[in-house]
Amino acid sequence: MNHPLIRAPRRLVLLALMGLAPGLALAQAPTQELTVSAAASLTNAFQDIAKAFERAHPGSKVVLNFAASGPLLQQIRQGAPVDVFASADQETMDKAAAAQLLAPGRVDFAANTLVVVQPAAASPSPKALADLAAPAFKRLSTGSPASVPVGRYTLEAVKAAGLEAELQPRWIYADSVRQVLAYVARGEVDAGFVYRTDALIEKDRVRIAFTVPTNTRVSYPIAPVAAGKNQALAQSFISYVRSAPAQEILSTYGFAKP
Repeated sequence: MNHPLIRAPRRLVLLALMGLAPGLALAQAPTQELTVSAAASLTNAFQDIAKAFERAHPGSKVVLNFAASGPLLQQIRQGAPVDVFASADQETMDKAAAAQLLAPGRVDFAANTLVVVQPAAASPSPKALADLAAPAFKRLSTGSPASVPVGRYTLEAVKAAGLEAELQPRWIYADSVRQVLAYVARGEVDAGFVYRTDALIEKDRVRIAFTVPTNTRVSYPIAPVAAGKNQALAQSFISYVRSAPAQEILSTYGFAKP
Protein backbone atom coordinates (compact mmCIF):
# COMPACT_ATOMS: atom_id res chain seq x y z
CA MET A 1 0.00 0.00 0.00
CA ASN A 2 1.26 3.45 -0.90
CA HIS A 3 1.83 5.83 1.98
CA PRO A 4 -0.59 8.83 2.05
CA LEU A 5 2.38 11.20 1.87
CA ILE A 6 3.42 9.57 -1.43
CA ARG A 7 -0.10 9.73 -2.92
CA ALA A 8 -0.58 13.43 -2.11
CA PRO A 9 2.01 14.82 -4.53
CA ARG A 10 0.45 12.78 -7.34
CA ARG A 11 -2.93 14.37 -6.67
CA LEU A 12 -1.28 17.79 -6.67
CA VAL A 13 0.38 17.07 -10.01
CA LEU A 14 -2.96 15.96 -11.50
CA LEU A 15 -4.73 19.05 -10.20
CA ALA A 16 -1.96 21.24 -11.54
CA LEU A 17 -2.25 19.67 -15.00
CA MET A 18 -6.02 20.08 -14.93
CA GLY A 19 -5.52 23.72 -14.08
CA LEU A 20 -3.17 24.16 -17.01
CA ALA A 21 -5.42 22.36 -19.49
CA PRO A 22 -7.36 25.44 -20.67
CA GLY A 23 -4.12 27.30 -21.28
CA LEU A 24 -2.68 24.39 -23.21
CA ALA A 25 -5.80 24.19 -25.35
CA LEU A 26 -5.56 27.91 -26.08
CA ALA A 27 -1.90 27.67 -27.07
CA GLN A 28 -2.64 24.79 -29.43
CA ALA A 29 -5.65 26.41 -31.11
CA PRO A 30 -5.27 25.97 -34.88
CA THR A 31 -4.26 29.00 -36.93
CA GLN A 32 -6.57 29.94 -39.81
CA GLU A 33 -4.35 30.15 -42.87
CA LEU A 34 -5.30 32.15 -45.95
CA THR A 35 -3.39 31.93 -49.24
CA VAL A 36 -3.54 35.09 -51.35
CA SER A 37 -2.19 35.13 -54.91
CA ALA A 38 -1.60 38.73 -55.98
CA ALA A 39 -0.15 40.59 -58.96
CA ALA A 40 3.56 41.42 -58.64
CA SER A 41 2.89 45.17 -58.55
CA LEU A 42 1.02 44.67 -55.27
CA THR A 43 3.99 43.10 -53.48
CA ASN A 44 4.95 45.86 -51.07
CA ALA A 45 1.42 47.08 -50.35
CA PHE A 46 0.01 43.59 -49.77
CA GLN A 47 2.86 42.65 -47.46
CA ASP A 48 1.84 45.55 -45.22
CA ILE A 49 -1.88 44.84 -45.62
CA ALA A 50 -1.38 41.18 -44.68
CA LYS A 51 0.37 42.16 -41.45
CA ALA A 52 -2.37 44.63 -40.60
CA PHE A 53 -5.06 42.03 -41.34
CA GLU A 54 -3.38 39.49 -39.07
CA ARG A 55 -3.29 42.04 -36.25
CA ALA A 56 -6.97 42.76 -36.77
CA HIS A 57 -7.84 39.05 -36.95
CA PRO A 58 -5.92 37.19 -34.21
CA GLY A 59 -5.33 33.55 -35.06
CA SER A 60 -5.15 34.19 -38.81
CA LYS A 61 -2.09 33.86 -41.03
CA VAL A 62 -1.87 35.25 -44.57
CA VAL A 63 0.42 33.42 -47.00
CA LEU A 64 1.27 35.62 -49.99
CA ASN A 65 2.13 34.43 -53.49
CA PHE A 66 3.27 37.10 -55.99
CA ALA A 67 3.74 36.80 -59.75
CA ALA A 68 2.32 38.20 -62.98
CA SER A 69 -1.46 37.84 -63.14
CA GLY A 70 -1.38 35.35 -66.03
CA PRO A 71 0.84 32.77 -64.30
CA LEU A 72 -1.19 33.17 -61.10
CA LEU A 73 -4.33 32.30 -63.05
CA GLN A 74 -2.60 29.25 -64.50
CA GLN A 75 -1.66 28.09 -61.02
CA ILE A 76 -5.29 28.34 -59.92
CA ARG A 77 -6.42 26.47 -63.04
CA GLN A 78 -4.00 23.69 -62.17
CA GLY A 79 -5.37 23.31 -58.66
CA ALA A 80 -2.98 25.39 -56.56
CA PRO A 81 -4.41 25.90 -53.04
CA VAL A 82 -5.42 29.56 -53.33
CA ASP A 83 -8.15 31.33 -51.35
CA VAL A 84 -8.01 34.86 -52.81
CA PHE A 85 -6.88 36.14 -56.22
CA ALA A 86 -5.95 39.78 -56.88
CA SER A 87 -5.18 40.67 -60.50
CA ALA A 88 -3.63 43.76 -62.12
CA ASP A 89 -6.26 43.79 -64.85
CA GLN A 90 -9.89 42.96 -65.52
CA GLU A 91 -9.11 40.69 -68.48
CA THR A 92 -7.32 38.08 -66.38
CA MET A 93 -10.08 38.10 -63.76
CA ASP A 94 -12.67 37.77 -66.54
CA LYS A 95 -10.88 34.63 -67.71
CA ALA A 96 -10.96 33.25 -64.17
CA ALA A 97 -14.69 33.96 -63.98
CA ALA A 98 -15.34 32.36 -67.38
CA ALA A 99 -13.55 29.22 -66.20
CA GLN A 100 -15.78 29.18 -63.09
CA LEU A 101 -12.76 29.47 -60.79
CA LEU A 102 -14.22 32.27 -58.65
CA ALA A 103 -16.73 32.37 -55.83
CA PRO A 104 -19.15 35.33 -55.58
CA GLY A 105 -17.62 38.51 -54.18
CA ARG A 106 -15.46 40.00 -56.94
CA VAL A 107 -14.79 43.72 -56.40
CA ASP A 108 -12.32 46.39 -57.55
CA PHE A 109 -10.03 47.79 -54.88
CA ALA A 110 -7.33 49.97 -56.52
CA ALA A 111 -6.20 51.74 -59.68
CA ASN A 112 -2.82 52.58 -61.17
CA THR A 113 -1.11 54.51 -63.97
CA LEU A 114 1.17 53.30 -66.75
CA VAL A 115 4.47 55.20 -67.01
CA VAL A 116 7.73 55.05 -68.95
CA VAL A 117 10.83 54.90 -66.76
CA GLN A 118 14.55 55.27 -67.46
CA PRO A 119 17.70 54.62 -65.47
CA ALA A 120 18.11 57.61 -63.15
CA ALA A 121 21.23 58.93 -64.88
CA ALA A 122 20.11 58.25 -68.46
CA SER A 123 19.73 60.84 -71.19
CA PRO A 124 18.06 61.96 -73.38
CA SER A 125 14.66 61.83 -71.71
CA PRO A 126 11.59 61.03 -73.84
CA LYS A 127 8.50 63.16 -73.36
CA ALA A 128 5.97 61.09 -75.32
CA LEU A 129 5.61 57.67 -76.96
CA ALA A 130 6.74 59.01 -80.33
CA ASP A 131 10.13 59.91 -78.82
CA LEU A 132 10.83 56.21 -78.18
CA ALA A 133 11.23 55.73 -81.93
CA ALA A 134 14.50 57.69 -81.77
CA PRO A 135 17.78 55.74 -82.25
CA ALA A 136 18.78 56.41 -78.63
CA PHE A 137 16.12 53.94 -77.43
CA LYS A 138 17.35 50.66 -78.86
CA ARG A 139 16.12 48.44 -76.02
CA LEU A 140 12.64 48.81 -74.57
CA SER A 141 11.05 46.54 -72.00
CA THR A 142 7.54 45.64 -70.95
CA GLY A 143 5.82 42.50 -69.70
CA SER A 144 5.01 39.64 -72.04
CA PRO A 145 1.60 40.62 -73.48
CA ALA A 146 0.40 37.02 -73.39
CA SER A 147 0.58 36.75 -69.60
CA VAL A 148 1.53 40.09 -68.01
CA PRO A 149 -1.11 42.85 -67.83
CA VAL A 150 1.43 45.70 -68.07
CA GLY A 151 2.45 44.28 -71.45
CA ARG A 152 -1.13 44.41 -72.70
CA TYR A 153 -1.60 47.96 -71.46
CA THR A 154 1.68 48.89 -73.17
CA LEU A 155 0.90 47.40 -76.57
CA GLU A 156 -2.58 48.91 -76.52
CA ALA A 157 -1.03 52.36 -76.05
CA VAL A 158 1.69 51.75 -78.64
CA LYS A 159 -0.87 50.61 -81.22
CA ALA A 160 -3.04 53.65 -80.54
CA ALA A 161 0.01 55.85 -81.18
CA GLY A 162 0.71 54.09 -84.49
CA LEU A 163 4.13 52.87 -83.31
CA GLU A 164 3.59 49.10 -83.18
CA ALA A 165 5.68 48.17 -86.23
CA GLU A 166 8.44 50.68 -85.51
CA LEU A 167 8.99 49.57 -81.92
CA GLN A 168 8.47 45.84 -82.42
CA PRO A 169 12.18 44.94 -82.93
CA ARG A 170 13.18 46.75 -79.74
CA TRP A 171 11.11 44.87 -77.18
CA ILE A 172 12.65 42.83 -74.41
CA TYR A 173 9.73 41.08 -72.74
CA ALA A 174 9.74 40.28 -69.04
CA ASP A 175 7.89 37.75 -66.88
CA SER A 176 6.44 40.45 -64.60
CA VAL A 177 6.32 44.20 -64.15
CA ARG A 178 8.89 43.93 -61.37
CA GLN A 179 11.31 42.26 -63.79
CA VAL A 180 10.84 45.19 -66.18
CA LEU A 181 11.65 47.52 -63.29
CA ALA A 182 14.79 45.53 -62.49
CA TYR A 183 15.97 45.71 -66.12
CA VAL A 184 15.64 49.50 -66.05
CA ALA A 185 17.20 49.91 -62.60
CA ARG A 186 20.25 47.91 -63.70
CA GLY A 187 20.56 49.88 -66.96
CA GLU A 188 19.99 46.79 -69.09
CA VAL A 189 17.38 48.58 -71.22
CA ASP A 190 17.01 52.20 -72.30
CA ALA A 191 13.41 52.54 -71.09
CA GLY A 192 10.65 50.39 -69.67
CA PHE A 193 6.90 50.45 -69.15
CA VAL A 194 5.83 49.92 -65.54
CA TYR A 195 3.17 51.15 -63.16
CA ARG A 196 3.67 54.40 -61.28
CA THR A 197 3.68 52.47 -58.00
CA ASP A 198 6.61 50.35 -59.16
CA ALA A 199 8.61 53.39 -60.20
CA LEU A 200 8.11 54.95 -56.77
CA ILE A 201 9.74 52.05 -54.92
CA GLU A 202 12.92 52.43 -57.03
CA LYS A 203 13.01 56.22 -57.18
CA ASP A 204 16.74 56.30 -56.41
CA ARG A 205 17.58 54.15 -59.44
CA VAL A 206 14.89 55.00 -61.98
CA ARG A 207 13.00 58.13 -62.93
CA ILE A 208 9.61 58.58 -64.54
CA ALA A 209 9.97 60.06 -68.02
CA PHE A 210 6.25 60.49 -68.75
CA THR A 211 2.80 59.06 -68.07
CA VAL A 212 1.37 56.86 -70.83
CA PRO A 213 -2.25 57.47 -71.88
CA THR A 214 -4.28 54.24 -71.85
CA ASN A 215 -7.76 53.64 -73.21
CA THR A 216 -8.25 50.83 -70.71
CA ARG A 217 -8.12 51.95 -67.08
CA VAL A 218 -5.47 50.17 -65.01
CA SER A 219 -7.72 48.73 -62.32
CA TYR A 220 -7.26 45.90 -59.82
CA PRO A 221 -10.02 43.37 -59.06
CA ILE A 222 -9.95 40.88 -56.18
CA ALA A 223 -12.11 37.79 -55.68
CA PRO A 224 -12.40 34.63 -53.59
CA VAL A 225 -11.36 31.44 -55.35
CA ALA A 226 -14.14 28.85 -55.61
CA ALA A 227 -11.89 25.98 -54.52
CA GLY A 228 -10.54 27.90 -51.52
CA LYS A 229 -10.81 26.08 -48.20
CA ASN A 230 -11.59 29.13 -46.07
CA GLN A 231 -14.33 31.11 -47.78
CA ALA A 232 -15.32 33.09 -44.69
CA LEU A 233 -11.78 34.31 -44.03
CA ALA A 234 -11.34 35.03 -47.75
CA GLN A 235 -14.38 37.31 -47.68
CA SER A 236 -13.04 38.98 -44.54
CA PHE A 237 -9.70 39.67 -46.25
CA ILE A 238 -11.38 41.11 -49.33
CA SER A 239 -13.52 43.37 -47.17
CA TYR A 240 -10.41 44.45 -45.28
CA VAL A 241 -8.58 45.33 -48.52
CA ARG A 242 -11.39 47.78 -49.26
CA SER A 243 -11.43 49.18 -45.71
CA ALA A 244 -10.01 52.57 -44.73
CA PRO A 245 -6.81 51.19 -43.10
CA ALA A 246 -5.92 49.07 -46.14
CA GLN A 247 -6.82 51.83 -48.60
CA GLU A 248 -4.49 54.13 -46.70
CA ILE A 249 -1.68 51.60 -47.12
CA LEU A 250 -2.39 51.35 -50.85
CA SER A 251 -2.41 55.14 -51.12
CA THR A 252 0.97 55.29 -49.36
CA TYR A 253 2.41 53.16 -52.16
CA GLY A 254 0.85 55.34 -54.86
CA PHE A 255 -2.30 53.40 -55.74
CA ALA A 256 -5.46 55.36 -56.53
CA LYS A 257 -9.01 54.62 -55.44
CA PRO A 258 -10.82 51.92 -57.44
